[in-house]
Amino acid sequence: VREAFNVTKVGTVAGCYVTNGKILRNASARLLRDDVVIWTGKLNSLRRFKDDVKEVGTGYECGIGLENYNDVKPGDVIEAFEIKEVKTSL
Repeated sequence: VREAFNVTKVGTVAGCYVTNGKILRNASARLLRDDVVIWTGKLNSLRRFKDDVKEVGTGYECGIGLENYNDVKPGDVIEAFEIKEVKTSL
């Protein structure tokens, strides 16, 4: 998180830089502050400039809104992840 913005009707939006992989709009995420997980949930919004986007890749900046969480601060780390169900096999 490079900067946090307060947006009316939306709440706090985190201005972020993607350092590794890609962030998908429907992904789950966790927020880390000082290497401690302080929030886990879903992404509420994903924007690049003024446009809603489905994904943002490595090296790009984006705005991320977290569902039901507004205490985002510069220096926080947002990790996005997908949970996949895999059938067990013997």
